[in-house]
Amino acid sequence: MTGTANSSFDLVTGNGSVPRRPLRVALFGFGTVGRSVAQILADRTELADRIQLTHVINRDVERKRVPWVADSVCWTDSLDEALATHPDVVVEVMGGVDHAYGVVTRALAQGASVVTANKMLLAAHGPELLQLAGQNGAQIRFEAAVGGGVPLIHGVREGLSGDALTGVAGILNGTCNYILSRMAETDESMSVVLADAQQLGYAEADPTADIDGLDAAAKLVVLAGIAFRRHVRLAEIPRRTIRTIGSADFRYARRLGCTIRQISQIHARGEGFHAFVGPVLVGETSSFGRNAHANNVVTIYGRYGGESAFSGAGAGGPATAVAVVSDLLALTQRSGPSLEEWSPATFCEPPAQPYYLRFVVHDRPGILATIATALAEQGVNLDAVLQEPGYPKDALPFVITVEPCEEAALRQALAEITALDWHAQEPLALPMLVGEHP
Repeated sequence: MTGTANSSFDLVTGNGSVPRRPLRVALFGFGTVGRSVAQILADRTELADRIQLTHVINRDVERKRVPWVADSVCWTDSLDEALATHPDVVVEVMGGVDHAYGVVTRALAQGASVVTANKMLLAAHGPELLQLAGQNGAQIRFEAAVGGGVPLIHGVREGLSGDALTGVAGILNGTCNYILSRMAETDESMSVVLADAQQLGYAEADPTADIDGLDAAAKLVVLAGIAFRRHVRLAEIPRRTIRTIGSADFRYARRLGCTIRQISQIHARGEGFHAFVGPVLVGETSSFGRNAHANNVVTIYGRYGGESAFSGAGAGGPATAVAVVSDLLALTQRSGPSLEEWSPATFCEPPAQPYYLRFVVHDRPGILATIATALAEQGVNLDAVLQEPGYPKDALPFVITVEPCEEAALRQALAEITALDWHAQEPLALPMLVGEHP
């Protein structure tokens, strides 16, 4: 008998055929994403014989009720009431970690499969939830947790399963990409662009998780689990904010044939992995450099298949809801428990790479020579020096690019340079992701 995680989905008829009854689905959360999931299921009536929405669960649920959801759907704020009916699948789109963890673990413990869009939950508890699903004959699916409407999880987990994957790099946060790509186009300040992004709904009222890299890092944890079957601890991923990027950086980047994007990357190196989330110089004509506005683009590196790219709308209720419904449809065709496990990952130092160094100084003789000496003492070789005209002498920006070097050596040199008294701003160091990736 074939079916989903629960064999009771199949009803054998007298003639031997095995028609399926619809999956009974309880939807936890009726915000932007939850509402969009319900809208797709209401609009796509051809899915009614495969997916049946039975419950909508939300705080203050009467305020959320809409007339276009079928009368047969139960609206409630009670987790106990919904789980007492033993739904086949629980969809968790409420957000947060602690409350969502309680819902998901209770659902899995009673054998219900789970579909979630919650990357923070997975980053915190992914290995445990995968194990719990397997122990109870259930599945946990999370296509919507990374990339919104981009079928990234499915593409990596199944489309590239025959390859030996070596790395992941991409733009995983639409808010940061909107801000940085618009700054590149207009030379506006970040404060101006961020305010507009908030007004347009691209950025939250508190954008900290986006611009400081926490959101992208959580997604990178999920991708590392899918690509390498390893659990990378969120707190151990080095993160750099985009707050330090100014319009001058884009002018200098253009002179180098580059632009700036928030890049999330993790690569295998020997027995360990090195990871990073933060602003990076990328080629203007690269897939990352061409990616504008709130879109996501991710490149997967494989030993045999080379590079595979995924791109598309990375955020928004409808795009994320498409991924949720796609996971529900996948559950109608799959049987058995989730057998996926993420074992702990170990970290290692990244390989040598080139860097962009931006200084803003109170101009005086000898500054460049002092910087060059400090870098040379750590074995860091200069590549180019760039200085645009028209800036005031008391806040003069200039850029030094350096040849590929070890990050630890560069940090040591910058610590010595930063301690000197002629800085108008703290120096900025950005990795340069140009040419062929190692």
